[in-house]
Amino acid sequence: MFIARKSLPRRRFLRGAGVAVALPFLDAMVPAFTPLARAAALPQLRFGVVYIPNGVIVDQFFPKTVGSGFEFLPILKPLEPFKESLLLVSNLTRSHPGSQVGDHAVSAAGFLTGVWPKRTEAEDVLANTTIDQIVAERIGQDTPLPSLEVATEDFTGYVGGCSPGFSCAYLNTISWSTPSTPLPMEINPRSVFERMFGEPGTAAQRVARTRKERSILDSITAEANDLQRGLGSRDRARVGDYLENIREIERRIQQTEAHNTASTTLDAPVGVPDSFEQHAGLMYDLLAAAYQADVTRVFTFMLSRELSQRTYPQLGVSEQHHSVSHHTNDKVKIAKNVKINTYHMELFAKFLEKLRSTPDGDGSLLDHSIILYGAGMGDPNGHNSDPLPVAMVGGGVGRGHRHIQLTKQTPVGNLWRAVTAKYGSPVIEYGDSTGTVEGLF
Repeated sequence: MFIARKSLPRRRFLRGAGVAVALPFLDAMVPAFTPLARAAALPQLRFGVVYIPNGVIVDQFFPKTVGSGFEFLPILKPLEPFKESLLLVSNLTRSHPGSQVGDHAVSAAGFLTGVWPKRTEAEDVLANTTIDQIVAERIGQDTPLPSLEVATEDFTGYVGGCSPGFSCAYLNTISWSTPSTPLPMEINPRSVFERMFGEPGTAAQRVARTRKERSILDSITAEANDLQRGLGSRDRARVGDYLENIREIERRIQQTEAHNTASTTLDAPVGVPDSFEQHAGLMYDLLAAAYQADVTRVFTFMLSRELSQRTYPQLGVSEQHHSVSHHTNDKVKIAKNVKINTYHMELFAKFLEKLRSTPDGDGSLLDHSIILYGAGMGDPNGHNSDPLPVAMVGGGVGRGHRHIQLTKQTPVGNLWRAVTAKYGSPVIEYGDSTGTVEGLF
């Protein structure tokens, strides 16, 4: 018998002038006669975190019932199409439950660290290595980027204390590589794109490339065509769809850059859309592409920053998000908060649909992921430390459509201990943990 099928390496790249575009997972990366479940190229279980600011209206987030088959309240309703891989965990708290000292700063800095950060307005910040970095140490060392940290708002120009007694550094990120090293979060889609696919350079060089209106894919067209001629029909379609997706992302970035360079707003960073929805959508699409190409298996995304002053006129909310979050139990303000919370969830649901519709080995990107959506604050009116809104979605959660209700004020570090065990790096302690969450996955 003659076996013609060849096996491509999982880390195959299409290379051009200053470009190295990784390929998605293909059937041709599995040797002939090798069952997919035993293939060395089988996709790893990925991990991602989406962080939302200023808490949520928790009684419109968590269902009234515990266990399987719960009903979806307004904020969570956009996730109903993903219920079969959805897990809710309630009654989690950040460190020092009940304390309002540090409020927004400790919400951001304490969520993935499980600790109360050092109280300082100087540069001697101290928290903990975050769960994403522990997972990245385990599953991200053979990818081009061990982890990817992105956001939509930049507060890095602020120094001193942005929250009473706490450094602005605590608000600028949710990811820490060591207890004393907060990781910067990139807000510019162009910079993220170039980290993933090449073409480094200064802002001036990026503007010059924008004026040429050239795609980085132009230089790999010939190699891509040669590759596709040797692939099966399913792989050809998969590569074609993948490259078209990258080209569409780049086109949207170029369109934004063309607008920004022609604008009179000279301080606007090249590549950052004026529209929050467009900005968040680009970041989500870049994260999906990074997963698909196995550029990274771990990400953190601050959808907005704590103390966010963003307004949402398209939702009928003209007040700043932070201001309206202090609702004083006013029904009108609570309704506006629910609108914002639901809108953020709708954007997240679009990302999940992108993952679910993207093939990956014997399933989809969503099948081979755990994506956590949550905040470091419960009800925002009193800067409540609990219950923290936490939803986990993806094939890695196992049986879905579940609501696990823990003992009140369970440290969030208990959750992170369960996550480290899921990814093969169990820890005995994590921050202020008192144990682990049993039966989670």
